[in-house]
Amino acid sequence: MDSAPGSEAVYLRSSVQTAVKLLVVGHFAVGKTTFVGSMSEIRPLHTEEVMTQAGALVDDLAGTKDKTTTTVAMDFGRLTLSESLVLYLFGAPGQERFTQLWQDMTRGALGALVLADTRRLEQSFGVMGLLEEHGLPYAVAINHFDEAPVYDEAEIREALDLLPETPLVTCDARDYTSSATALISLVEYLQTRISEPHSLEHV
Repeated sequence: MDSAPGSEAVYLRSSVQTAVKLLVVGHFAVGKTTFVGSMSEIRPLHTEEVMTQAGALVDDLAGTKDKTTTTVAMDFGRLTLSESLVLYLFGAPGQERFTQLWQDMTRGALGALVLADTRRLEQSFGVMGLLEEHGLPYAVAINHFDEAPVYDEAEIREALDLLPETPLVTCDARDYTSSATALISLVEYLQTRISEPHSLEHV
């Protein structure tokens, strides 16, 4: 990685030849905004608003007692991987009522990183189903929460009904290095899916 959050990389390098759009998706309150904020080399764009009592009637707040804001449009960040390759990260809101919004965001995206919480794995099915419906490849990252149960990889794969080739990693969305490892797993997976030559440089 050439840049990390807090660097002075505000303007896009003139050497960049390829820009790749990736989505960061997942159910409500799984850590998407935190993940984008951890990874972005520029000040990320957030569209968070304070949650209201009306929202509490439709959003599942189980296990999210400290959450007071929610994304209502998208999060956006940028990460330069090399002199010629840059990633644009689009974080989508997780509530079902925003499904149409993030479906529109799939246009032009090369793949998606699905964040999941072991306390609410079943809530990931809707997200993964929509990605599959749009033919968008994805990797799954189990975001670390202190109070969440820990399962081995085989158990999680079975619970989420993942294909053998779908990457499954763990991460802490608050940590740059951990989040970068999850993102790299997605990028490497996408590289294997691209026809000749096998490089994102030629997308």
